[in-house]
Amino acid sequence: MSNPFTGASRPTPGTPNLPTPPSGWPIGSYGTYEEAQRAVDHLADSDFPVQEVTIVGVDLMLVERVTGRLTWGRVLGGGAASGAWFGLLVGLIMGMFTPQGNWFGPVLAGLGAGVLFGLVFAAVGYASTRGRRDFSSASQLVAGRYDVLAQPRHAEQGRDLLAKLAMKPPPAQ
Repeated sequence: MSNPFTGASRPTPGTPNLPTPPSGWPIGSYGTYEEAQRAVDHLADSDFPVQEVTIVGVDLMLVERVTGRLTWGRVLGGGAASGAWFGLLVGLIMGMFTPQGNWFGPVLAGLGAGVLFGLVFAAVGYASTRGRRDFSSASQLVAGRYDVLAQPRHAEQGRDLLAKLAMKPPPAQ
Protein backbone atom coordinates (compact mmCIF):
# COMPACT_ATOMS: atom_id res chain seq x y z
CA MET A 1 0.00 0.00 0.00
CA SER A 2 1.44 3.41 -0.87
CA ASN A 3 1.34 6.45 1.34
CA PRO A 4 0.92 9.87 -0.31
CA PHE A 5 3.06 11.47 2.41
CA THR A 6 6.23 9.44 1.86
CA GLY A 7 8.73 9.31 -0.95
CA ALA A 8 12.34 9.91 -1.94
CA SER A 9 12.32 13.58 -0.91
CA ARG A 10 10.52 13.03 2.39
CA PRO A 11 11.89 12.90 5.96
CA THR A 12 13.85 9.94 7.23
CA PRO A 13 12.11 7.03 8.96
CA GLY A 14 11.05 7.75 12.52
CA THR A 15 9.88 11.30 11.83
CA PRO A 16 6.16 11.95 11.49
CA ASN A 17 4.75 11.76 7.96
CA LEU A 18 2.98 15.10 7.91
CA PRO A 19 1.47 16.61 4.75
CA THR A 20 4.03 18.82 3.03
CA PRO A 21 3.77 21.15 0.06
CA PRO A 22 4.97 19.66 -3.22
CA SER A 23 8.51 20.37 -4.31
CA GLY A 24 9.98 20.64 -7.79
CA TRP A 25 9.94 22.84 -10.83
CA PRO A 26 6.95 23.05 -13.19
CA ILE A 27 7.53 21.14 -16.42
CA GLY A 28 3.97 21.23 -17.75
CA SER A 29 0.52 22.62 -17.00
CA TYR A 30 -2.75 21.04 -18.14
CA GLY A 31 -6.43 21.86 -18.08
CA THR A 32 -7.60 18.39 -17.04
CA TYR A 33 -6.26 15.62 -14.86
CA GLU A 34 -6.47 13.25 -17.82
CA GLU A 35 -4.03 15.44 -19.79
CA ALA A 36 -1.60 15.59 -16.84
CA GLN A 37 -1.85 11.82 -16.46
CA ARG A 38 -1.13 11.41 -20.18
CA ALA A 39 1.96 13.63 -19.78
CA VAL A 40 3.33 11.55 -16.89
CA ASP A 41 2.58 8.37 -18.83
CA HIS A 42 4.60 9.77 -21.74
CA LEU A 43 7.47 10.53 -19.35
CA ALA A 44 7.33 6.96 -18.01
CA ASP A 45 7.34 5.54 -21.56
CA SER A 46 10.45 7.67 -22.27
CA ASP A 47 12.35 6.16 -19.29
CA PHE A 48 12.12 9.40 -17.31
CA PRO A 49 12.48 8.92 -13.51
CA VAL A 50 8.75 9.42 -12.79
CA GLN A 51 9.22 8.73 -9.07
CA GLU A 52 10.48 12.34 -8.96
CA VAL A 53 7.32 13.75 -10.60
CA THR A 54 4.29 15.19 -8.84
CA ILE A 55 0.89 16.16 -10.26
CA VAL A 56 -0.49 19.14 -8.36
CA GLY A 57 -4.09 20.33 -8.62
CA VAL A 58 -4.15 24.14 -8.50
CA ASP A 59 -7.14 26.44 -7.85
CA LEU A 60 -9.17 23.77 -6.08
CA MET A 61 -12.94 24.03 -5.99
CA LEU A 62 -15.71 21.93 -4.54
CA VAL A 63 -18.32 21.17 -7.20
CA GLU A 64 -21.73 19.98 -6.05
CA ARG A 65 -23.84 18.51 -8.81
CA VAL A 66 -27.55 18.30 -8.09
CA THR A 67 -28.81 14.82 -8.94
CA GLY A 68 -32.51 15.18 -8.21
CA ARG A 69 -35.35 16.49 -6.08
CA LEU A 70 -36.01 14.95 -2.68
CA THR A 71 -39.54 13.91 -1.85
CA TRP A 72 -40.92 12.01 1.13
CA GLY A 73 -41.23 8.94 -1.08
CA ARG A 74 -37.58 9.03 -2.16
CA VAL A 75 -36.37 9.71 1.38
CA LEU A 76 -38.42 6.91 2.93
CA GLY A 77 -37.55 4.50 0.11
CA GLY A 78 -33.85 5.19 0.54
CA GLY A 79 -34.10 4.84 4.31
CA ALA A 80 -35.96 1.54 4.01
CA ALA A 81 -33.44 0.19 1.49
CA SER A 82 -30.37 1.11 3.53
CA GLY A 83 -32.00 -0.19 6.71
CA ALA A 84 -32.91 -3.43 4.94
CA TRP A 85 -29.28 -4.05 3.93
CA PHE A 86 -28.03 -3.43 7.44
CA GLY A 87 -30.81 -5.53 8.96
CA LEU A 88 -30.11 -8.35 6.52
CA LEU A 89 -26.45 -8.33 7.52
CA VAL A 90 -27.29 -8.40 11.23
CA GLY A 91 -29.90 -11.11 10.66
CA LEU A 92 -27.45 -13.30 8.74
CA ILE A 93 -24.85 -12.94 11.48
CA MET A 94 -27.43 -13.80 14.15
CA GLY A 95 -28.66 -16.72 12.02
CA MET A 96 -25.17 -18.21 11.91
CA PHE A 97 -25.23 -18.62 15.71
CA THR A 98 -28.72 -20.06 16.16
CA PRO A 99 -29.02 -23.70 17.23
CA GLN A 100 -30.29 -26.39 14.84
CA GLY A 101 -29.53 -24.25 11.76
CA ASN A 102 -32.81 -22.28 12.01
CA TRP A 103 -31.49 -19.12 10.38
CA PHE A 104 -34.72 -18.01 8.67
CA GLY A 105 -36.28 -16.39 11.76
CA PRO A 106 -33.29 -14.20 12.71
CA VAL A 107 -32.86 -13.08 9.09
CA LEU A 108 -36.52 -11.98 8.88
CA ALA A 109 -36.32 -10.27 12.28
CA GLY A 110 -33.14 -8.43 11.31
CA LEU A 111 -34.60 -7.42 7.97
CA GLY A 112 -37.81 -6.12 9.55
CA ALA A 113 -36.00 -4.22 12.30
CA GLY A 114 -33.57 -2.75 9.76
CA VAL A 115 -36.38 -1.49 7.52
CA LEU A 116 -38.21 0.00 10.51
CA PHE A 117 -35.14 1.78 11.89
CA GLY A 118 -34.12 2.93 8.40
CA LEU A 119 -37.56 4.48 7.87
CA VAL A 120 -37.54 6.20 11.26
CA PHE A 121 -34.03 7.64 10.93
CA ALA A 122 -34.62 8.83 7.35
CA ALA A 123 -37.92 10.48 8.32
CA VAL A 124 -36.43 12.23 11.36
CA GLY A 125 -33.42 13.44 9.36
CA TYR A 126 -35.51 14.76 6.48
CA ALA A 127 -38.10 16.39 8.75
CA SER A 128 -35.35 18.18 10.68
CA THR A 129 -34.24 20.04 7.53
CA ARG A 130 -37.70 21.67 7.29
CA GLY A 131 -37.54 21.97 3.51
CA ARG A 132 -34.19 23.81 3.42
CA ARG A 133 -32.51 21.15 1.33
CA ASP A 134 -35.03 19.38 -0.88
CA PHE A 135 -32.51 17.97 -3.33
CA SER A 136 -29.88 15.27 -3.52
CA SER A 137 -26.39 15.94 -4.82
CA ALA A 138 -22.90 14.55 -5.31
CA SER A 139 -19.80 16.57 -4.39
CA GLN A 140 -16.44 16.40 -6.09
CA LEU A 141 -13.14 18.21 -5.52
CA VAL A 142 -11.70 19.44 -8.83
CA ALA A 143 -8.84 21.73 -9.83
CA GLY A 144 -8.75 24.63 -12.26
CA ARG A 145 -5.49 23.26 -13.69
CA TYR A 146 -2.99 20.48 -13.06
CA ASP A 147 0.73 21.25 -12.92
CA VAL A 148 3.34 18.55 -13.41
CA LEU A 149 6.43 19.15 -11.28
CA ALA A 150 9.82 17.45 -11.46
CA GLN A 151 12.84 17.68 -9.22
CA PRO A 152 15.28 20.36 -10.46
CA ARG A 153 17.97 17.92 -11.63
CA HIS A 154 15.49 16.38 -14.13
CA ALA A 155 13.29 19.40 -14.95
CA GLU A 156 14.97 20.35 -18.23
CA GLN A 157 14.82 16.79 -19.57
CA GLY A 158 11.14 16.58 -18.52
CA ARG A 159 10.26 19.85 -20.28
CA ASP A 160 11.94 18.63 -23.47
CA LEU A 161 10.02 15.33 -23.39
CA LEU A 162 6.69 17.08 -22.74
CA ALA A 163 7.38 19.53 -25.59
CA LYS A 164 7.69 16.53 -27.92
CA LEU A 165 4.39 15.19 -26.55
CA ALA A 166 2.69 18.52 -27.25
CA MET A 167 3.62 18.18 -30.93
CA LYS A 168 1.89 14.80 -31.19
CA PRO A 169 -1.83 14.72 -32.05
CA PRO A 170 -4.06 13.76 -29.10
CA PRO A 171 -5.22 10.12 -29.02
CA ALA A 172 -8.52 9.33 -30.74
CA GLN A 173 -11.39 8.59 -28.38
